[in-house]
Amino acid sequence: MPLGTLDRSAPSFLRQGPSPLSRLALYSALALFLMVADARFRVTEPLRKAVATALYPQQWLMLQPVEFANRGAGYFQSLQEAQVGTDAARRQMARMAVRAGETDELLRENAQLRELLGLRERLETPTRAAQVLYDTPDPYTRRVMIDRGQLSGVEPGSPVMDAGGVLGQVTRVYPMQSEVTLLVDRDQAIPVLNLRTGARSVAYGDPGMVHGGGMELRFTPGNADVQEGDMLTTSGVDGIYPPGLPVARVQRVERRADSTFARIYCEPLARINGARHVMVLSPPRPEVVGPPEPAAPAPAPGKAARK
Repeated sequence: MPLGTLDRSAPSFLRQGPSPLSRLALYSALALFLMVADARFRVTEPLRKAVATALYPQQWLMLQPVEFANRGAGYFQSLQEAQVGTDAARRQMARMAVRAGETDELLRENAQLRELLGLRERLETPTRAAQVLYDTPDPYTRRVMIDRGQLSGVEPGSPVMDAGGVLGQVTRVYPMQSEVTLLVDRDQAIPVLNLRTGARSVAYGDPGMVHGGGMELRFTPGNADVQEGDMLTTSGVDGIYPPGLPVARVQRVERRADSTFARIYCEPLARINGARHVMVLSPPRPEVVGPPEPAAPAPAPGKAARK
């Protein structure tokens, strides 16, 4: 056999090199070192930026079909919502136009009836905006302080209301502040009118009800026509609250056989807890009617004027 054809390499069992376990340990340590170095020292941040920059065009091209589909779906959805909103706005405008026409007709009829019956026009009540400062520290009363007082023209007995309805009444007036007693206070009472039946009654404060207090219609006969959900407004018979202001809604009616009167619990429409901005109404003043003018004396009968 020629010498050039002989395998002069060492046998495999004599070859020297790292074992697979050593390689695994080395690569694991290297990977751990790179992760720690990247997390602490940002050593791979330039490489990451370069790779991201190189891959951005491909990512942009791959996202274009998805973006196109989303834009198309959003366009058609927006178009449908716009059409629905336009139809709803047109229906609302039509209803408002009908109500405006009915309101104008009712105002004309009201003016004609008042002129026919000789009734005076309802006076507009002056109002003043105020802000609730804090609740009084007395645990036995439900009162708040507002930032309007005598210098702002606030008078004792002025009604106070928020966006929901009547909140209370001014009971004490200071130069810069005023104390308002809420309707849920046990010493407060307000004449109310049931809009459904037209019946008048008196609502008293009931601070023991849930959710910070409520109101109760007392001395109401058990067979009275009062239902849950009835709306109560001011009747105006006391001369303090103008008529027609929203007060409360009937929440629960309890009729018992052992009692002549029914227990009627009401929920105030105003925000009793947490009211921030209120309106102070000036108490209505009764009109002063002067004495009638004396009639001219009639000429005595039988006496004619001499020429």
